[in-house]
Amino acid sequence: KFNLLMGRHLQKEYGQERQIAITMPILIGLDGVQKMSKSLGNYIGISEPPGEIYGKAMSLADELMIDYFKLTTGLDLEEINNIEEGLNNGELHPRDVKMKLARELAAMYHGEEAALEAEKEFQKVFQQKELPSEMPVVEVRGNNIWIVKLLTESGLVSTNSEARRLLKQGAVKVNGNKINNADDEISVEEGNVIQVGRRKFARIKLIN
Repeated sequence: KFNLLMGRHLQKEYGQERQIAITMPILIGLDGVQKMSKSLGNYIGISEPPGEIYGKAMSLADELMIDYFKLTTGLDLEEINNIEEGLNNGELHPRDVKMKLARELAAMYHGEEAALEAEKEFQKVFQQKELPSEMPVVEVRGNNIWIVKLLTESGLVSTNSEARRLLKQGAVKVNGNKINNADDEISVEEGNVIQVGRRKFARIKLIN
């Protein structure tokens, strides 16, 4: 703020028309700590698929929901204030409010129909504990493969070190079975499903 005001002062001193300075609140990222940034990985991308936008919004901390309604949606302030009041007095459940936020964000960039479909898929996977309707396919040659290689070749992780870290954290499953050892060579079959974290899935296709 100081720099903006000083800039206006200097423009006046040099006989220039002073520019209008506008400041906006910083949008906190999905980690709930730092400002939203793609480089920090705590962001929701406006060009991401509706399911990804919806899922990321649902991972948001409850205390950030009102800020996101104000800074990222087109809802009028009166409606947002009513939502905040409903949360504070217990009339609204945080989960339902967060689902509304996720719908608003997905609909803003992909339309209402896509947003509702994303919500339906989210409920199927995270509430009913079913597999996603669609998932990428990873081709595996032979029935045995090093788990780290499987994760990187599937595109579910970017590097071997990331794969090792997620395995150590217990964030990797194959057909619902958790795998922790990064040295494991596992046996896979056609149609097996790999899961990393809560939202990343891939289906195995065996090739000769």
